Amino acid sequence: MIRAEPMRHKFVDAFPERLERGVLYVALDFATMSHLCACGCGTEVVTPLSPLDWRLTFDGVTITINPSIGNWSLPCRSHYVIKQGVIHWAGDWSDEQIAEGRRRDLLAKRQEQAPSSSPNPIPAPATRRGILRRLRNWLKKFSAYSIAG
Repeated sequence: MIRAEPMRHKFVDAFPERLERGVLYVALDFATMSHLCACGCGTEVVTPLSPLDWRLTFDGVTITINPSIGNWSLPCRSHYVIKQGVIHWAGDWSDEQIAEGRRRDLLAKRQEQAPSSSPNPIPAPATRRGILRRLRNWLKKFSAYSIAG
């Protein structure tokens, strides 16, 4: 039976010097998340937020991260999904699966970076507001994200 473990979240302006186990730190101003590896090895895992990397969904109470987090470069090779504030363990991938996943990611990024026939509007600079409002405004920029409520 695969175990599921809770993962709390904290919205921060900067990552703390020492991360706390079981906490996913989300720095929206940097579009980045960080946490200690869920396996317990103590390695800091940093994940960028973007439609081509990881996506965050905040329902007002919990956070879901997609796609899964595969720490293939770490000795532990942990692989998990954070869904509604709970870590769900996923299976290990073979070296061939990892290489194929990385190839698909690189191809998607190259296609996204290709010149477009329609210019993208430049977003207005964000003003200093409460963390929830900044989260909502930031998430509105990406159609892949949703906020309930």
